[in-house]
Amino acid sequence: MKYKDYYQIMGVDRKASAEEIKKAYRRLARRFHPDVSKETDAEERFKDVAEAYETLKDPEKRAAYDQLGSYQPGQDFRPPPDWEKHFADTPFTFEDLDLADLFASFAGRNARASGAGSKVPRPGQDYEFNAKISLEQAYAGTELTLTLNASEPDERGFVHHRPKTVKARIPKGATEGQRLRLPGQGGKGSHGGADGNLYITISLLPHPLFRVNGHDLYIDLPLAPWEAVLGTTVEVPPLGGAVRLKAPPGTRAGQQLRIGDRGRPRPHAGAGSLYAIPQIVVPAAVSDREKALLQDWAEHSRFNPREHFQRR
Repeated sequence: MKYKDYYQIMGVDRKASAEEIKKAYRRLARRFHPDVSKETDAEERFKDVAEAYETLKDPEKRAAYDQLGSYQPGQDFRPPPDWEKHFADTPFTFEDLDLADLFASFAGRNARASGAGSKVPRPGQDYEFNAKISLEQAYAGTELTLTLNASEPDERGFVHHRPKTVKARIPKGATEGQRLRLPGQGGKGSHGGADGNLYITISLLPHPLFRVNGHDLYIDLPLAPWEAVLGTTVEVPPLGGAVRLKAPPGTRAGQQLRIGDRGRPRPHAGAGSLYAIPQIVVPAAVSDREKALLQDWAEHSRFNPREHFQRR
């Protein structure tokens, strides 16, 4: 078994109080939480901190851990000869256990000690998974293959970690923050207890063209000045296939041109809308002929885009 120094991981003294350990956990959990941390090893550090806290916050587990002795992190070791007699209810071997497995198995000791018996059904652990998918995958629906580090208790109640592969169907039209429940795909229950559930939270990856608001899509629509003035018909590339959009004469930058039912699919029927937002784009360079036309337009036009300045 490999030794982990839980006190070193938490950054506290071995004589630290329960309150000091709790404060250290809160500080480190905020620092290394994968959703907010920018550090490259944040996820692994977060797991180590959570594992250490699960043991040190429990007086019984902490006493058992302290009795193991102190070793170098990663060093192979075996518990003292009388450790099992004081802290384990049934004989077991340490070859296929790690510290997390060992102390997770302590969860049922209080129930056994209180006379409830070792055969009390216990439900499996629920798992949370953050699935980052593309907008195209969310639009059409997709199937993900997830590999989980699942907990599985043996017949003696000791928890082991096993790789588990789960296929998860993401329905079409999945939205940002949507939470999907896969019953029975979490940790395995023991003594007839139900298996846990797997909860998948959807995160949409940024798209180079589209912005998302619920089931509606927004796309910037570049128009040349003469297209905005005279009107035009352009092809817009929505996710469900190209569609032709008419920009009427006098189209203004920033206004919303709506195409109904060309947004993202709704769960039961229909779809959201696609909104094209015109952006007036001017050429970086013009020919002499184009410049002459523009000068002629400027000389004959009575349009004043700053007319409202004079009304103040």
